[in-house]
Amino acid sequence: MSGNPLPLGDLSSLVGYHLRRASAAFALDFQEAVKGTGMRQVLVGILSIIAANPRVNQGTVGAALGIKRANMVSLINELVDGGLVAREVSPTDRRAFSLTLTQAGEAMRQECTARIQAHEAQMLADMTAQERETLLELLGRIAAKRL
Repeated sequence: MSGNPLPLGDLSSLVGYHLRRASAAFALDFQEAVKGTGMRQVLVGILSIIAANPRVNQGTVGAALGIKRANMVSLINELVDGGLVAREVSPTDRRAFSLTLTQAGEAMRQECTARIQAHEAQMLADMTAQERETLLELLGRIAAKRL
């Protein structure tokens, strides 16, 4: 791989190693993309799921993103306290909360999505549209093995 002055030995053929390196590069660039918004990847993910599924319960959001129930409580509290998400007792299950984005939450989701799309366009600029589709399909197949 370019950018590494030393031979990688066994690492050069390990997909997991290269996935971790690519993920780290994306994570660093992601932080720059959303700098100043107060958002993190997990929070943007939650906003995206809620926007696509209004009135979804927080357990379903957590399951979709692979977030443990105990962690979801504090994440949702953070979004509610920030005025980005409205939480109500679910009309169909009094033990659960349904979630919707507030106007501020929708505006934040849109801003972050635009920034992230620009970040991804820059990170993947040397790939064709077909290569990007193939990459997404292959990553999805890998993720499906454990999710």
